[in-house]
Amino acid sequence: MVRRLVLAALVLVALALLTVSFRSPTSGALHDLQGAGASALRPFQVAADRVARPFQDVYDYFSGLANAKSENAKLKRELREANAQLNANVVAAARAQELEKLLRFEQGNTFPKDYRPVNTSVISYPTGSFAKEVTIAAGSSDGVRLNTPVVTADGLIGHVTNTSPHTALVTLITDPDSNVPSVDVTQHVSGLIRQGQGSSLIFDRVPKADSIRRGEIIVTRGTVDRRYPDIYPYGIPVGRVESVGESDIESYLTVQVTPFAQLDHLDAVAALVPIKKR
Repeated sequence: MVRRLVLAALVLVALALLTVSFRSPTSGALHDLQGAGASALRPFQVAADRVARPFQDVYDYFSGLANAKSENAKLKRELREANAQLNANVVAAARAQELEKLLRFEQGNTFPKDYRPVNTSVISYPTGSFAKEVTIAAGSSDGVRLNTPVVTADGLIGHVTNTSPHTALVTLITDPDSNVPSVDVTQHVSGLIRQGQGSSLIFDRVPKADSIRRGEIIVTRGTVDRRYPDIYPYGIPVGRVESVGESDIESYLTVQVTPFAQLDHLDAVAALVPIKKR
């Protein structure tokens, strides 16, 4: 009880001296008395600091931990944004390269005359392993019609089988019902490009008597008889002969062709619209 009274008295004296100190000079008897009071209260101040220090340390720890978590979340967010921007730049760069290749093809000597390109992009892809159709972002309002050939800068991919004002459905040359009259540019051997195994093609209906070798280029044959115009103009690159085989029980050669166009990675394409109405 006595200790409590002494402690209370010392606190009151300290407060009184603190109040007076703001109104007193920096020397004299009163100043000396303030010094003595401060010395008397020094042990209590040290004890208070020692008691408060662990709590201050705990507060600083959790405060630092919260700040670290916040900074970590910020860095992760910035990293995601940077990666997203990088991916967008990569996609844009790849698309720019495809468009540049397409432009060179359209300005080259192999681009079919009497046709104009409608440059567009693929907006939907096959939804199953047996689906062989894609949708492009160009339609009847752009001049795209049924049977319009569609190409990439590398070669033929198929023809339009359905249209709307702003989109069109393209059946790929790997579809089981696709038949593309084609020719070997070196030996002038004619045949039909049809679906092969996987992503390959078959150059079908090539007689055994004809000569065709690995590495030769196959292009669309075009119209042979004006009475029966073909939907594909002459000279669109289709693929390269991968292998040639024959069987005793077959009447034709087995000619496997690798398509030039990457049919499983389609982006920038062009629909070939006739300049003159047919």
